[in-house]
Amino acid sequence: MNGEEEFFDAVTGFDSDNSSGEFSEANQKVTGMIDLDTSKNNRIGKTGERPSQENGIQKHRTSLPAPMFSRSDFSVWTILKKCVGLELSKITMPIAFNEPLSFLQRITEYMEHVYLIHRASCQPQPLERMQSVAAFAVSAVASQWERTGKPFNPLLGETYELIREDLGFRFISEQVSHHPPISAFHSEGLNHDFLFHGSIYPKLKFWGKSVEAEPRGTITLELLKHNEAYTWTNPTCCVHNVIIGQLWIEQYGTVEILNHRTGHKCVLHFKPCGLFGKELHRVEGHIQDKNKKKLFVIYGKWTECLWGIDPASYESFKKQERRGDHLRKAKLEDGSRKAESDVADDVPGAQETVQVIPGSKLLWRINTRPPNSAQMYNFTSFTVSLNELETGMEKTLPPTDCRLRPDIRGMENGDMDLASQEKERLEEKQREARRERAKGAAEWQTRWFYPGNNPYTGTPDWLYAGDYFERNFSDCPDIY
Repeated sequence: MNGEEEFFDAVTGFDSDNSSGEFSEANQKVTGMIDLDTSKNNRIGKTGERPSQENGIQKHRTSLPAPMFSRSDFSVWTILKKCVGLELSKITMPIAFNEPLSFLQRITEYMEHVYLIHRASCQPQPLERMQSVAAFAVSAVASQWERTGKPFNPLLGETYELIREDLGFRFISEQVSHHPPISAFHSEGLNHDFLFHGSIYPKLKFWGKSVEAEPRGTITLELLKHNEAYTWTNPTCCVHNVIIGQLWIEQYGTVEILNHRTGHKCVLHFKPCGLFGKELHRVEGHIQDKNKKKLFVIYGKWTECLWGIDPASYESFKKQERRGDHLRKAKLEDGSRKAESDVADDVPGAQETVQVIPGSKLLWRINTRPPNSAQMYNFTSFTVSLNELETGMEKTLPPTDCRLRPDIRGMENGDMDLASQEKERLEEKQREARRERAKGAAEWQTRWFYPGNNPYTGTPDWLYAGDYFERNFSDCPDIY
């Protein structure tokens, strides 16, 4: 069997957390108390019992059918020790390091904070719209906080849909390529106020003590009322201590959001942890006009909140701060820097919450995660509902939807043996399908997306072909 015939479950680290703010009422509808009584919750996971409705709004489940499986008996080092500096898309990982979601569902977590898009659409001025779009871009990676499990790598042709009338959107994604792994998605506002689309190709590398996911692919947001399009790429995500020690996550890199109609640009710097963890989770940046005049300063943490203020007030505050900081800085410089070693990277200590500059405007704040989130793979309330299979849903979903994957469903229900067996079966099924296509010189045909160029950046992209919600699924492949 050659490398092209093999199927691997890639380590994937990408994506948003439950957020609140001026438009957060819709998000509160998915929040609830967690009950890990598996005798009761298994009925939801296995039979798909439809949640009750309250005031006409469908209620979504607030817990998983079974608590998270312990990873303490597994060693990732036996797998990764020969892979230092290599790309990880062809490395098989034990199922114990997964979380019971497909990467397509992970991408859907971008939509947890969709109220920020609705807010942007309602803003009359381009500066205000960019503020909300920037907050959305930051919130879209917030759910990765403490999410150290990897999602299942999607099978070629796998899809996922989500319709949330309470949040005002519908979403469809498809795995359009296996090597390299590429996931395409398209979302639209139910009130025809926005389109949100893109294709994601994370480049993954192992660096001895950490796994780094470098984002590839353009993300595009269109505000239809204003005839505006915004594009950006996500920051790099890094998971530390994959061999020994406590796992922890940081995001770093520069994200540039461009308004292609007005020329406004938002430049956001996701700070690396740095010495003593002082910069952990911090985000700083600014919004400028087409003439590069700085109009607004943004600061905060991608795990907590985002604030903004006018540049003059920001610089004045920072100048005062520097006057009182030089003595503290001198003391820090006297400390010796630790040398690189084979021991685990220290988990940065908890830093003070974001210091709010007087006169600042709150752009976004994270919501508290549900109780016992740590026993549910550190899922947010929104995430808990993503793999929910309701009564009758099988009749309306295509046979390729993630919710129908037996390995993910087995893991969610706490049956790790079944999940492992089904994962191996699906991998072999995909290998065999590839061999059969090779015999007939047939190429794989995507169903809902096609390759092309991004209409705003001109870069390669996967574009939505339309008609998914017409629900003609007769020609969908049998991948499960």
